[in-house]
Amino acid sequence: MLEQLLIFTRGGLILWTCKELGNALKGSPIDTLIRSCLLEERSGAASFDYNAPGTAYTLKWTFHNELGLVFVAVYQKILHLLYVDELLAMVKHEFSGIYDPKRTVYSDFDETFRQLKKEAEARAEELKKSKQVGKPVNNSKKQGQVQKAGLGGDKKKNEGGLASDGGDGDTMKGRRLENGNSNGNHVDIKESNVFGTANGKENTSSNLGAFDVNKLQKLRSKGGKKTEKTVTVDSNGSKAEAKKKITKKNRVWDDSPPESKLDFTDPVGENGDNNTEVVAADHGESMMDKEEDFSSESEAEEEEEEEVGKESKPDKQKKGWFSSMFQSIAGKANLERSDLEPALKALKDRLMTKNVAEEIAEKLCESVAASLEGKKLASFTRISSTVQAAMEEALVRILTPRRSIDILRDVHAAKEQRKPYVVVFVGVNGVGKSTNLAKVAYWLQQHNVSVMMAACDTFRSGAVEQLRTHARRLQIPIFEKGYEKDPAVVAKEAIQEATNNGSDVVLVDTAGRMQDNEPLMRALSKLVNLNNPDLVLFVGEALVGNDAVDQLSKFNQKLADLSTSSNPRLIDGILLTKFDTIDDKVGAALSMVYISGAPVMFVGCGQSYTDLKKLNVKSIVKTLLK
Repeated sequence: MLEQLLIFTRGGLILWTCKELGNALKGSPIDTLIRSCLLEERSGAASFDYNAPGTAYTLKWTFHNELGLVFVAVYQKILHLLYVDELLAMVKHEFSGIYDPKRTVYSDFDETFRQLKKEAEARAEELKKSKQVGKPVNNSKKQGQVQKAGLGGDKKKNEGGLASDGGDGDTMKGRRLENGNSNGNHVDIKESNVFGTANGKENTSSNLGAFDVNKLQKLRSKGGKKTEKTVTVDSNGSKAEAKKKITKKNRVWDDSPPESKLDFTDPVGENGDNNTEVVAADHGESMMDKEEDFSSESEAEEEEEEEVGKESKPDKQKKGWFSSMFQSIAGKANLERSDLEPALKALKDRLMTKNVAEEIAEKLCESVAASLEGKKLASFTRISSTVQAAMEEALVRILTPRRSIDILRDVHAAKEQRKPYVVVFVGVNGVGKSTNLAKVAYWLQQHNVSVMMAACDTFRSGAVEQLRTHARRLQIPIFEKGYEKDPAVVAKEAIQEATNNGSDVVLVDTAGRMQDNEPLMRALSKLVNLNNPDLVLFVGEALVGNDAVDQLSKFNQKLADLSTSSNPRLIDGILLTKFDTIDDKVGAALSMVYISGAPVMFVGCGQSYTDLKKLNVKSIVKTLLK
C-alpha cells in the first residue's frame, strides 16, 4: 500500500499531499531523501531506502525541471509496488497542466489523483495476471527440458562420453535465447563441467608444477619461457635453498658490532623521555595555515590550453555551424535525454581519466541528466556548456562539507569540559597513517595544543618503534604497551593517562587492515565502540581508483554491522595521502567523498612534517573538468 505521495517545489514549499492516504510517516524519510540524496547529487538513482527503528520505507521520485517541481512517493520497503513509477509519471503529467506559480493550494487535485491511482493499480494487476497465466505453460516445459538435459548430461558423463552435448546443443541455445541470461549461464556451466571432466587427467598433470612458488624468481631471471619439466622442482634443490635461507646473516645497519635482536631504537622511558639528548629542529610553518596560491598557476595553464585548443580545432567548430548557431540563438524548447547523452558521455570519460571510479562517474552523470532533463535551453547557450556548468555545480556541492568540522574549535570545547579530544586514524595497509598522524601532531603543536600519541598498532612489527621515533623528534609524549595487546584497551588506558596528565589531544594510531579482514575489522570496531572517539579519520591514498569505493563502503559497513550500539560511529573525515604524486589524477578525492559523505579534512603532499594542507575544492573541480 502507498504510504504517501507529495508534490513540492525545489525551494521546499509543499504544494500537495494525498489526504486520502493520510498515513503519518515514522521518522523523517522526506528530509533524509532531500539531505542525503537530492542535495548530494544522487538523484540519478532509481530509489532510496530509508531505515528507521520499527519501519523501513522505499522512496521513488521524479522531477519536472522546467517548472522546478519534485514528485515523491513513499511506500513500505517490503511491499515492492509495481505501479509506483507509472503513477508518478501520470501525476507529473496531470499536475504540470494545472500548475500555477502563484497558487499554493491544489485541493481539487485529490479526485484526479484518486482516478490515476486506480488506473495504475488496475494496469499493475492486469500485468501481474498476464505474467501468472503465461508462466506455467512456458516455463514449466522449459524447466523440465533443462532438468532433463542436466540429468541426461550427468548420466552420459558418468559413462565417459563427450557426445552428450551433441544431441541437445541446439535446444540449449534455443532456451538461452528464450529464457534470458540465467538459464544460459546454467547451460554453459554444464558444458564446461563436461569438458573439464573429460580432460581431467591432462589438467591435473599440467597443474602439478604450474604454480611452484619456489621457482618463480629463477624463471623470471632466466627469461621465463620454460617447459613443464623444467618447472618441477627437485627435492634436493629445495632443501639446499632452505639451508641458504637459514644461514642468512643479520642486516648490518651501522659499523657497530651486530646486536642480539633487531631493535636499533634508543631506549625510552614510560613517559616518552629519551635517554639521549634530542634537539628539536624547526621544521617551519605547516601548510595547513598557509593561504593556497597554487590554484593561480593551474588557472594560467588552463587558459593557455584553451587558447591552444581554439587555434588547433577550427574544423570542429565549422562542422554543423548553422544548426548549432541556430539552436544557440533560438534556444531549444526542452532538453531531452538524447540531447544530453553525447556531452554526458564525454564528461564521464573525462572523469574516469582523472581516476574517478567508474561507478561514481556513472551516478554523477545520471544525476546531472535528471536535473537537466525537461529544462529549456537558454539562448546563445550550447548544450555542452550547460552540461559542464551543471556538473561543476554538482562537484562543488559534493566536495563542500555538509557540516563544518573545526578541529581546533572542538579541541578547545573539549578542554573546557576537562577531557581530551580523541582522534583515531584508520585505513588499509601502507597508506601512511603513522606519518600523517605525526604531521597532524606537528600542526596541533603550532597552535599551542598539547598532544599525546597512542601506539595502538600492536599487530605490525616496528609500528611502535616508528611512532616512538616521530614522538622523539617532535618531543611529544607517547603511550605504548608493546605488541600482542588488545588495541582497544591500550587506547582506553592512553585516554585515561592523557586525562590525568592534562593533554589536550590524543592521536590514536591503529594497525593497517584490508577491508575484508574480518578479525582486524572486528578489533577496530571494538576500539571505536569502547572509546567513542571525537573523530574517526580514514587515511586513504590519492593513487587509488575504483578501490576507493570498495575500501570506504566496506569500512563503514563493518563499523555499522559490528557495532553494539543503536547509533554506530562511522567515518567522520578523510585524510588523503600522497597527493603530490598524482599530477591531475585527483579523482580519488571525489570518489571517497561521494561514497562516504565525509569531507576531506587533510591532504598529505610530501614527506616532511609541514607537508599537510587543506583541500582546495575549486582547484579540484577545475582539474577534474579540465
